[in-house]
Amino acid sequence: MATPLIELCDIRKVYGGVDSPRVEVLRGISLSIHPGEFVAIVGASGSGKSTLMNILGCLDRPTSGSYRFAGRDVAELDSDELAWLRREAFGFVFQGYHLIPSGSAQENVEMPAIYAGTPPAERHARAHALLERLGLASRTGNRPHQLSGGQQQRVSIARALMNGGHIILADEPTGALDSQSGAEVMTLLDELASQGHVIILITHDREVAARAQRIIEVRDGEVVSDSATPSSIDAPPRQVQADDLRQRLDFGATQRGAWKGELVESLQAAWRVMWINRFRTALTLLGIIIGVASVVVMLAVGEGSKRQVMAQMAAFGSNILYLNGKHSSEELMGIVTLDDVDAIGELPQVKRVMPVIGDKLMVRHGNKGEQFYVGGNNTWFPEIFNWPVVEGSFYSEADEANAAAVAVIGQKVREKMFGAGSNPLGQYLLIGNVPFQVIGILQGKGASSGSEDSDERVVVPYSAASIRLFGSRDPEYVTIAAQDSSRVKETEKAIERLMLQRHQGKYDFVLTNDAALIQAEARTQNSLSLMLGAIAAISLLVGGIGVMNIMLMTVRERTREIGIRMATGARQRDILRQFLTEAVMLSMVGGVTGIVLALAIGGSLLLADIAVAFALPAILGAFACAVITGVVFGFMPARKAARLDPVKALTSE
Repeated sequence: MATPLIELCDIRKVYGGVDSPRVEVLRGISLSIHPGEFVAIVGASGSGKSTLMNILGCLDRPTSGSYRFAGRDVAELDSDELAWLRREAFGFVFQGYHLIPSGSAQENVEMPAIYAGTPPAERHARAHALLERLGLASRTGNRPHQLSGGQQQRVSIARALMNGGHIILADEPTGALDSQSGAEVMTLLDELASQGHVIILITHDREVAARAQRIIEVRDGEVVSDSATPSSIDAPPRQVQADDLRQRLDFGATQRGAWKGELVESLQAAWRVMWINRFRTALTLLGIIIGVASVVVMLAVGEGSKRQVMAQMAAFGSNILYLNGKHSSEELMGIVTLDDVDAIGELPQVKRVMPVIGDKLMVRHGNKGEQFYVGGNNTWFPEIFNWPVVEGSFYSEADEANAAAVAVIGQKVREKMFGAGSNPLGQYLLIGNVPFQVIGILQGKGASSGSEDSDERVVVPYSAASIRLFGSRDPEYVTIAAQDSSRVKETEKAIERLMLQRHQGKYDFVLTNDAALIQAEARTQNSLSLMLGAIAAISLLVGGIGVMNIMLMTVRERTREIGIRMATGARQRDILRQFLTEAVMLSMVGGVTGIVLALAIGGSLLLADIAVAFALPAILGAFACAVITGVVFGFMPARKAARLDPVKALTSE
């Protein structure tokens, strides 16, 4: 005789225990079911037949006794192998249909094939063919609430057959149907039995049970009669044999399936659930949206303020190096020459170099006279100091070469010498005893520190200052602009090496810069930005708690769906992936919406003349934090869903 597909020996099932009454539902059931049998298990309500079906279908484990499937002890199988059996060997047809409400008839039928890793095109075609065979070709896109009871039961039969359905476990399949629909379902089961499927029918209706070849009666958890005969256990040639199923179990249970197909299905299911509960989803997303928008906007405002302050500091020349000879009270210890200036200008780290000679001199116009700082500079002055001329023009290279007596004045010099709103262009100032013609007016800059006012300044060609005003060709000091403002220290070291080489290794010069001031200010602004971002990140934490709360609620609401998925072959990792995907999708939608909101707020702030600077790393970082929040806070509910007991999940309300 062939190896039985199912062999039970002294199976017992006890509920309750230490803290609750002990109830023995199954009391030593022993039976064998062979390939090709159509078996009806009959019994009154409470007789234990549904518990027996759950054990047969590997949804539940017995308290004691031995259950061998195709010769393999089921007690030795792990959770993935049990899931393989439910997915590949068994097909469940429940009294309550147990279809997923959010999925169409086609999607419900395809579910076991998704967990089996069947390619999309193949499973679509098979599901459609099964529904067509069962008379539902025009109902493939309908959801369960759009189908009658008989149609829903046919969908569940199609789902049971999706992966082959070698053993159909039908629990009261006609119990919730009218007589006509019930007759149609029984005709389908007769058909399947004639095609070689093992049919195990659980029923309390003896008329329904009479359709089976073999009737097993259960009463009070025990088998009281079994009509098995040798002819009833002869397997048709086309029926799959136990040895074949065992070989497939040993091989198939180790396969991990097609994760891409499962992930796509998880995303589609997650989107359906979010859309169906869109109002609740929107409320849940508020925390994530506000959190992401707050982080992005706060960091953008901090970065904008930082750049604004840095730009203002740079406008005062604080990102420039200064070189001058070292002096003492007794004698001149070092002189920086124009030859040194030319050599420095050749360094690759140096962008611009400008000799400066200047001092406070008496400046007169008409009957007005006042001391202003008069500086001789070359034509790089506007670029180095980021200080443009707003009226007239700056002097040219020709003026510099000819030592022309021309001057560009600051806004305060204009006000004090010529009066506010006047036009001094073309007029003359007497600097010392030399007349200089005003050809341009500098943009207002204000005070850089203390009482010093940058606008009380007169700028003249270096050659004119050195010849006509100060009588010295050597600069008082040299102003140097580095090629890269972030590498001022590098530039400083290069200049230092050059000067030591030119001055025979003597440190008869001083090289200074205000880069430290910029760096200190940058650190302060960075700290402020981080503080603002940390405060805003609290909103993300609140949003994450909201995600966890809604996911816990979702698990509770969809417990039966989890049981259905497990009954159709979902592994624990499949359930974990399903609910974790939903949590991550919630966070991703919230993150994208939050970024859009942040950009809109940033645009409004820009219109209000508030410094804002969006940085791509900050935006991506906020989005990544939102996704991580979804993973972290969605993991616990997802793990809880994956660890649910299949039987308890299926019977939940």
